[in-house]
Amino acid sequence: MEEPPCREEPPCREEPPCREEPPACQEEEDMSQSNVVGLSLCDSAPLLWRVQDLKTVRVQGLVGALLGSLPRTPRQNGRLGRPLLLLPEEERLLSEHQAAAALPASNQDGVGEEICQWVEKYREEQQRSFVEQSVLALEDRKSALLQAMTSSHTGSHAGPGTSAKALQGRLEALDRSFSFPRSAMAVQLSTVRAGLTYCPKDRAFLQADWPIRAQYSPHCDIRYQVFRDLSGRGFYLTSAGKFGGDFLVYPGDPLRFHAHFIAVCLSLDEAVPLLDLLSVARLGSNVKKTVLLCSPGPDGGVRYTSLQWSGMV
Repeated sequence: MEEPPCREEPPCREEPPCREEPPACQEEEDMSQSNVVGLSLCDSAPLLWRVQDLKTVRVQGLVGALLGSLPRTPRQNGRLGRPLLLLPEEERLLSEHQAAAALPASNQDGVGEEICQWVEKYREEQQRSFVEQSVLALEDRKSALLQAMTSSHTGSHAGPGTSAKALQGRLEALDRSFSFPRSAMAVQLSTVRAGLTYCPKDRAFLQADWPIRAQYSPHCDIRYQVFRDLSGRGFYLTSAGKFGGDFLVYPGDPLRFHAHFIAVCLSLDEAVPLLDLLSVARLGSNVKKTVLLCSPGPDGGVRYTSLQWSGMV
């Protein structure tokens, strides 16, 4: 018997070429550029205004301190808003990692000139409002004076000509002596949240290839080495000025944890009076925190000595 002819297989379709994945170095470079934060320098204070920048530094374990008031509740200090004031060590750490750059006063699009125009327009509106309120305040004062003198002369025996002449004299004297202070002027408070743009053009000019400000103080260098070491260990640090130290050290986000340590930065060869050690140890015991004496070593590491008050012997 003859074998049946073999059925021809359909030709295989060519697979579409695979799309080339971008190299990992390019992804890391794009990520590093997107994480660059813009610092606005007010004299020597580094401030963060953009919401995205605040989120970026918070993820990196940098806390800072909020300074601004909330638009809807400006007359309170329990809850604050932007800008965020960074510690000098936080600013230096960002610049060392090339993750921050100083925002220029104006960019190529002329935003700085536009802001100056807005400020000038606001001042003109404030002056116009001050003049209008001054006129209204003077009219209210005259109305109150007229009502008071009319009621006082109603029951008196003085003639109408005499009372009218006295009233006219008082009104003229009020015109000459009246002054409306600027502190009494009513100011309109904006209750709408101002939105900030985050387009790529606004962030393209952020270049983090240079340190923002050089800090050459020996104590600043000691503080920064301690700050960098503790931040690298996963701790969150804030200022400890009111606790008599350099930093408050948190085991996690300060919104979830209390500080466990008060870091005091010293050099290895620095002599510390015994009374100072006793006072800072007693203070740490009163606030239920351990005092850390932090001294950078010659090998690049940091040596820590903990102090706890155990009572009088």
